[in-house]
Amino acid sequence: MALDEKKILKFFPQPIFYYKLENSKKHNENLSKYIYKLYDEDNEGLARSNQGGWHSKPFDLKKRNEAPFLFFLDIQKYVADVFKEYGWFYAPDKVKLTEMWAIINKKNNFNLEHTHPNNYLSAAYYVKAPENCGSFKVSNPNQIAKERIALSDKRTEFNQNIAQIKPVEGDLLLFPAYLPHSVGMNLSEKDRIVISFNIDILK
Repeated sequence: MALDEKKILKFFPQPIFYYKLENSKKHNENLSKYIYKLYDEDNEGLARSNQGGWHSKPFDLKKRNEAPFLFFLDIQKYVADVFKEYGWFYAPDKVKLTEMWAIINKKNNFNLEHTHPNNYLSAAYYVKAPENCGSFKVSNPNQIAKERIALSDKRTEFNQNIAQIKPVEGDLLLFPAYLPHSVGMNLSEKDRIVISFNIDILK
């Protein structure tokens, strides 16, 4: 059979936008101090997807001279780029940061699979990411594809239902808020610190 006319049409991809943050070293120093200060003031935190880890309460972004606000000022260009890639209309006054928080995972801590409903985008930014601290994992949101899985002799983008990204300090991931994601167990002796946030679009 001739394959001269073969085409593969990819209609419903699940994107993760991967950026290396400029000035990440300076941001990470300031964010680490801010996050550990929050931890010292409230080491119970919140119980969300974290299993053994510490989940902060939402950051107070009204304080414009503090690390989270300065961080968000710097990353708005990446959010705008994601809108461009999606083909979404970008109006700064309609793009709303609904919440930003931090998670500290110590040894053997991890995060269960979850989504961030009622938002368009979610993000993970790596403040501290030592070796073997737990990969960022995403799952295929198409549940039907998980019901019957054929045998395969190689992994391709068409047959995998789970993918992993090894975190690196200074990396920023932006992805659809509906995309199921989790965090592998931190097997290192050092803290893994991530900042997450959600983006909505006002009508």
